[in-house]
Amino acid sequence: MAKILTLTLNPALDITVSLDALRPGHVNRAQAQQSHAAGKGLNVAQVLADLGHSVTVGGFLGRDNLQPFEALIARRGFADCFVRVAGETRSNLKLVEADGRVTDINGQGPEVDDADRAELLRRLQQVAPGHDAVVVAGSLPRGVSPEWFRQLLEQLRQQGLKVALDSSGEALRAGLQSAPWLVKPNTEELGEVLGLAVQTTAEQRAAAQQLLASGVEHVVVSAGEQGVSWFAAGHALQARPPQVRVASTVGAGDSLVAGMVHGLLAAESPQQTLRRATAIAAQAVTQVGFGICDHEQLVRLEAAVQLTEQQEGCR
Repeated sequence: MAKILTLTLNPALDITVSLDALRPGHVNRAQAQQSHAAGKGLNVAQVLADLGHSVTVGGFLGRDNLQPFEALIARRGFADCFVRVAGETRSNLKLVEADGRVTDINGQGPEVDDADRAELLRRLQQVAPGHDAVVVAGSLPRGVSPEWFRQLLEQLRQQGLKVALDSSGEALRAGLQSAPWLVKPNTEELGEVLGLAVQTTAEQRAAAQQLLASGVEHVVVSAGEQGVSWFAAGHALQARPPQVRVASTVGAGDSLVAGMVHGLLAAESPQQTLRRATAIAAQAVTQVGFGICDHEQLVRLEAAVQLTEQQEGCR
């Protein structure tokens, strides 16, 4: 299997509260509550580990609440490249209703200063070589500019790593300037960054062609229960996931990224890569938490994914 680095610059302690239905302005009674050391790169890392890969995790962690994150890193056997910074890693509150709707209340993370940024670059200069790919996922913390973020991605690319990017807003816009190997926006994120409508398959294809022409190799566009479209030189595929009972949509996109990276690094066929990645994402919404917990269920979901080959691949 591969050796993969994941970077989470703005991780979070996810507090997931389950309730029947959210009533704003009223007292709401929780049915269950769970907390997880999380952040998009850490979520991806857990799925990749379950798929058999050797994983290094890095980014910035606040010193004031390290325990949940260090416990996760130790339990999962990840190599630790996180820079500890002053303050507390943010907490994100996720209110999950019985119908699967999720309301996110995202906290504000610690301030990252010049010394912290320089230390992360120094560690990556030492650690990154020898990895097959890096997944850079999530938002930017305070103190990290889009320009610095672009330079980080360019450094990783110059070190010979395949860069998979999953972000949004200014981070995605800046990251695209470094022509990553793979990008995984959802339709809203892609439309915002490009200033285009990307709801239909034809609109997604046009947007993907723009990114492929700029040097991106793989454009994966997610649209929730409507499925996933994957555009690359030579093929354009669409996958529709099977219907499942939704426990939480948190982590579905991260699971999709992990599945795509897994299949691409294993040189599997495009059809098999997208089919399994879509199934992994479908499984993710049936649970609270991250990772592949039921391999038999995953096999059943994979068999139920509907694949469609579009007329022509992007060139």
